[in-house]
Amino acid sequence: VSCGACVQACPTSTLQEKAVIELGMPTRTVLTTCAYCGVGCTFKAEMRGNELVRMVPYKDGGANEGHSCVKGRFAFGYASHPDRVLNPMIRESITDPWQEVTWDEAIGYAAKRLKAIQAEHGVDSIGGITSSRCTNEDVYVVQKLVRAAFGNNNVDTCARVCHSPTGYGLKQTFGTSAGTQDFKSVEETDVILVIGANPTEAHPVFGSRMKRRLRAGAKLIVVDPRRTDLVRSPHIEADYHLQLQPGTNVAVVNALAHVIFTEGLFDEAFVANRCDDESFAAWAEFINLPENSPESVAKASGVPAEEIRGAARLYAAGPNSAIYYGLGVTEHSQGSTMVIGMANLAMLTGNIGRVGVGVNPLRGQNNVQGACDMGSFPHEFSGYRHVSDVTVREQFETLWGRELQSAPGMRIPNMLDAAVVGSFRGIYIQGEDIAQSDPNTTHVTNALAAMELVIVQDLFINETAAFAHVFLPGTSFLEKDGTFTNAERRINRVRPIMASRTGKSEWEVTCDLAKALGYPMHYNNASEIMDEIAQVTPTFAGVSFAKLDELGSIQWPCNAEHPEGTPTMHVSEFTRGEGRFIETPYMPTPERSTRRYPLLLTTGRAVSQYNVGAQTRRTANVIWQSEDFLDIHESDAELRGVADGTWVELASRVGKTKLRARISARVPPGVVYTTFHFPISGANVVTTDYSDWATNCPEYKVTAVEVRPTLEAGGVASAHELGLEELHPEVHEDATATLVRMANEITSNCSHLHQLAAIEAVSTHLRMFWTPQMIEDLTTYAKTHPEDLQDVALVAIGLVPTAVVI
Repeated sequence: VSCGACVQACPTSTLQEKAVIELGMPTRTVLTTCAYCGVGCTFKAEMRGNELVRMVPYKDGGANEGHSCVKGRFAFGYASHPDRVLNPMIRESITDPWQEVTWDEAIGYAAKRLKAIQAEHGVDSIGGITSSRCTNEDVYVVQKLVRAAFGNNNVDTCARVCHSPTGYGLKQTFGTSAGTQDFKSVEETDVILVIGANPTEAHPVFGSRMKRRLRAGAKLIVVDPRRTDLVRSPHIEADYHLQLQPGTNVAVVNALAHVIFTEGLFDEAFVANRCDDESFAAWAEFINLPENSPESVAKASGVPAEEIRGAARLYAAGPNSAIYYGLGVTEHSQGSTMVIGMANLAMLTGNIGRVGVGVNPLRGQNNVQGACDMGSFPHEFSGYRHVSDVTVREQFETLWGRELQSAPGMRIPNMLDAAVVGSFRGIYIQGEDIAQSDPNTTHVTNALAAMELVIVQDLFINETAAFAHVFLPGTSFLEKDGTFTNAERRINRVRPIMASRTGKSEWEVTCDLAKALGYPMHYNNASEIMDEIAQVTPTFAGVSFAKLDELGSIQWPCNAEHPEGTPTMHVSEFTRGEGRFIETPYMPTPERSTRRYPLLLTTGRAVSQYNVGAQTRRTANVIWQSEDFLDIHESDAELRGVADGTWVELASRVGKTKLRARISARVPPGVVYTTFHFPISGANVVTTDYSDWATNCPEYKVTAVEVRPTLEAGGVASAHELGLEELHPEVHEDATATLVRMANEITSNCSHLHQLAAIEAVSTHLRMFWTPQMIEDLTTYAKTHPEDLQDVALVAIGLVPTAVVI
C-alpha cells in the first residue's frame, strides 16, 4: 500500500488499515488539513473515542478532491511518538543537561535573558524565525512579537531558503507574491511546462492530477537536469526534456522567449492591452539580442538549439499553456531572475488571467505561503506591504499600540553572520530546524553556538535544539486550531483532533512571552487572531472562521470585491495594474565545477519522507526510505571506482560527508543528487553560502563536489555529538566580504540598465531589503577598499558622485 487509495476503494473491505483492526471502526469524524506539503489536502480524521484511527482524504476537499499520498494518509504517528517533548526545559549553557520547568518559569527565564541582551547590546541584537509548519495564527503572533515586543524587524521564515524568489519575482512583474491559478486549472491546460519540479515525489496529489491531464492528451515540456518520471513513465512521456546543466535556467528561459519573440509567435493583443508599453519595449530590445538565441546558449546549457526552438513553439501554440515550477527554479544564484523570466514568458504569450494557464509555484511546506502572507519577511507586514510605507505602518502602530521600525530587519543569513561577529545575541525559533535545513551547516552551528540565548519551540529535540537554552514544546497539527494557506492561495481550516499534549497552543505561548516582555497580547481563541489578520491585511479582509466553515476553503484575495475568494488571479488586470516586463540577463553562478570538485551536486526530496524528516522519520514511512542516497551516473561511478550500494565521501569546498552511492540513469554525467531527510547524511554540510542575488535564497541546486570511494560508513556527526565548547573551523566569508559580494551581485543584475537607472535600482534595492547597519558596514568598508566594489554600487551608497560613472 502506498497512497492508500486501494484500501479506500476496496468494495468488500478485504483491504483494511491495521489501525481499524486494532482499534475498531471509527465512531466520529473531524475535518482538518494535512500538515506536509503545499498541496493542502483536506482529510477526515476518523476517531474512536479520543483515539485517531485513520486519516481519510475528503472527497470535497478543494485541493485534493478525495485523493491523498503516503505521507498525508499514514504518516501522522509522530504526534504521539515517545521522542515528543511535552514539558518546557531550560539550561544555562548548551553543555548543561536540560532541566524541566513549569511554563511560567520557562517564559520568565526567556524574557529575563532577552531583556538583558537588549539592555547590553541594543534593540537589534535579537530576532525571531517563524514556522511554515505552524498555522497562520501562530505565525502572525510571532512576527507581531518581534516587531512590537522585541521592537525591531528582525523576523524571517523558512521561505528564505525555498520560495523567497517567488515572492520577489512575481511581485515585481504581476504585483502579487503568489501563484495565479487553482490546482483544478490544470485540467484545462493544453501545454504543461514543468521547470525545476518533481511533483510525483514532492507534491504527489497534484502530480497525479497533472498526469491525468497528460494522459488525456495535454503536451508536456520538462526543464530539469534530472530525468524525473515525468520525462518517461507508464503512459507519460515528455514531448521535450530540456536537460540543462545546473545553474543555466535563466539562459534557457531567455532562449525560449527569444524564439517566441523573434518568430512572431507572441500575443500582441495581450501585450498591448495588459502590459506596460515602456517595459515591454526595453525587454524586447534585450530579448532580441543574439546572446539570447538558442544557438548562443546551447553550449552553456547543454541543451541542443533545436530542442529549445521546438519547446518554445509548442508552448507558444498552446492555446492554454501553464508553467509549474519548484525549488529547481528558486534555489539558485539567479532564482529571482528566473521567476521574472517565467513571468515574462507567460505575459508574452498571453497565458495569464484565465483557467488553464498561469505561473504556478509548487510550494514546499503546508503553510509556507501563509507564513509569507502573515508578514514573516523582515521588510514586509502582512499582505506584502513594505515597512517603510508610512500609511501602512501607522495602521499597525494604531492597532498594536507601539511605534514600529521603518527600515527592514535582518534575514536569516544576516542574523547568522552577525551572531558569529558578536552583534546578534538571541533568537526565538518557531518550528524550524536551521541546523539541518540551512546551507553550510558548520557556519550555522557556529552562529548558534555563539549566541547568548537560543529559544526553540518545536516537537522534538532536533539539531537546532542542541544549541538551545530554552525549549518550549510545540503542538502537532492534530492539536492545532487555525488555518493553513496552500500553494494555490487556498485558506483551509485546521481543526483540533485532540487536546494539546503540552497544555498550551503555540500562539498562547508566544503571547505569554510577549506579556513577560512588557507587551500584553490577548486573544481568547485562534478565531480572534484571524479577525485581527483580516482587519490589517487587505487580501484577507473577508476571511473569518465562520466563512471558512461555511464555504470549506477560500482562495485569497477575499474581500468586498471578491467575497468568496479568487481562484484565478489577474483576470481583467494585474494587481499592479499593467504587467511589467523586466530584462533577465543570464549570469553564470560563481559556484562552478573545478578540477578539484568536478561534479555538480543538486538536492531534492523523496515521496515517502518530508524535508528534514523530523516527522516522517518517526513514522512507518521509514519502511520505504530509511536513509539518504547519492545518485551518480554510471560513467562517473566507473571513473571513480564506485559500485552501487557502497559508501562514498562527498566533499565540497566547505565540508564533507558520507553517503551510500546509488548508480542511476536519472542524473546525467557530471551531476550527482541526494535528498536531505536524515541528519546523519549531512547533505547541507557540503552546500555553500552562495545565494540568490535579490533574496539570499541559498543555491542548494548547484554545489561543486567530488565523490570518492570510502571504506567508512555513517555520514557526519550530528550536532548532539559534536563538541560544543568552541567554534568549529569553517569555510565561510566574513560578514563584510558577504556584503561586498551581495552588493556586486545586485549591481551586476542591474547592469543591463542605463547607468542612471542602474544606480537608482541598486540604491532602491539596498534601501528596501537591507538593514541600515548592513549599508553602513558596507559603506565603512568601501571607504578604504573602493576597488572591491563596482562603480555603480559606490554611487548607490553615496561614496562616489554620479558624474564619475556617467
